[in-house]
Amino acid sequence: MSANAKWTEADVPDQSGRVAIVTGSNTGLGYETARVLAARGAHVVVAVRNLDKGREAVDRITAAVPKADLKLQALDVGSLDSVRSAADELRAAYPRIDLLINNAGVMYPPKQTTVDGFELQFGTNHLGAFALTGLLLDHLLPVEGSRVVAVASVAHRIQAAIHFDDLQWDRSYNRVAAYGQSKLSNLLFTYELQRRLAAKNELTIAVAAHPGLSNTELMRHIPGTGLPGYNQLASLFTNSPAVGALATLRAATDPDVRGGQYYGPSGFREMVGHPKLVESSKQSHDAELQRRLWTVSEELTGVSYPV
Repeated sequence: MSANAKWTEADVPDQSGRVAIVTGSNTGLGYETARVLAARGAHVVVAVRNLDKGREAVDRITAAVPKADLKLQALDVGSLDSVRSAADELRAAYPRIDLLINNAGVMYPPKQTTVDGFELQFGTNHLGAFALTGLLLDHLLPVEGSRVVAVASVAHRIQAAIHFDDLQWDRSYNRVAAYGQSKLSNLLFTYELQRRLAAKNELTIAVAAHPGLSNTELMRHIPGTGLPGYNQLASLFTNSPAVGALATLRAATDPDVRGGQYYGPSGFREMVGHPKLVESSKQSHDAELQRRLWTVSEELTGVSYPV
């Protein structure tokens, strides 16, 4: 592909024989990611909280890709019990895992907590993904070309800090800042995981991607989304889910991707467009911050890593 060409789903290499787990893949970015991987021949695990919606997604993908090889898996990343149960089932079913795509997440909800008592965005977007990755990682480590992909956000730059003195936003709650914290956590986690993998010369790499502004169900808590004409207006300044998912797909499948890289849209301020290699904030590369968050995450989830 030339330097100026747009990377599209047609650039996804053959995925035959590969096992890909995509969390939150019943709708939006996750659905499009699962659809394309299935179309390229991967065995795709559609890992979702709502099994009814998951079955609908499986049926939709199968209608579009008749030869799709799909497995539905119950997984609520907002519950550590569910994460552990799903990880046990996945470990039993798949001795080798090629791709783990941590896509599931929530954005800008009113103040809520997970069943484990964590602020909903931090608990779902970061801690659930951290726990799942740690529990599955030893099934990726022996697999050449295996990858852990975090779906981050440009919001990691917006009012983003790790509030170690009040991680669960008990004293006050700002849903935008809390989302930013969770997305900054995704990147800090990815870079620290990659450092640990590289130190042991593992076959697995950790990479991240973000979709820019994509018009998906994730935006349902943004004021005005229910107004007449919103979708038509949003289509003018957002990516469709299919285009938004391309950054994830590139991070997951492009043979030129290297560990610790970050992919996002090529358009204005990385809001829209086809994916390219992008840069995250200086704060996300703070090694001390990465290590501190890692330690806290192990303590909160009870999950320790084999690297």
